[in-house]
Amino acid sequence: MDGTLVDTEDYWIAREFEIVAEHGNGAWSQAHGHALVGRDLRDSARYMALHGDLQLPIDHIVQLLLDGVIARVRQRVPWRPGARELLADLGAAGIPCALVTMSWRRLTDALLPALPARSFATVVTGDDVSQGKPHPEAYLTAARRLGVLPQQCIAIEDSPTGARSAHAAGCVTLTVPQLVPIPAGVGHYQLATLQGVRVQDLRQIHGSCVPQIVG
Repeated sequence: MDGTLVDTEDYWIAREFEIVAEHGNGAWSQAHGHALVGRDLRDSARYMALHGDLQLPIDHIVQLLLDGVIARVRQRVPWRPGARELLADLGAAGIPCALVTMSWRRLTDALLPALPARSFATVVTGDDVSQGKPHPEAYLTAARRLGVLPQQCIAIEDSPTGARSAHAAGCVTLTVPQLVPIPAGVGHYQLATLQGVRVQDLRQIHGSCVPQIVG
């Protein structure tokens, strides 16, 4: 979701700076923010506690993060180019979609009403799984809920962490880097943008890639 469907990574980083400034004795940086892109929120909170010297419970840090990002999303939803159009095309073609995000349910609940009804057949959030990305649990859960094999799915990811999760699950993985570069070999196929991408393009990408379960 963050960085693929909506351009919220700057929201997260801005909130991280705020929390460390208000509650920590350490320093925060853009490099620290970039290190957290795509990661499970509890993992991010542990990282912040260490590097920002936060003497707060991990779940409290997560809730502070969510409070700030949700407030910003309610003011403006920064859609990524082509994302809503591709979702609409998939819906018109009758292809079920799953949202797989390490954000927690209360953030997706704030965002999804801005999309057409039934854009996603299922939603898997970071608080739904015991092991966050890059572990494959979230994508395996999504495929199971959709009633398909992971190899039948194409995952669209914007971060190395997310791409490794989808690839490890066995999905064909399309990467669309946003804030953090994705090295060659992480995922099966890479595009600069989703602008102009339609169902037939995803079919061609899926057909040209042979998914492999790794890790």
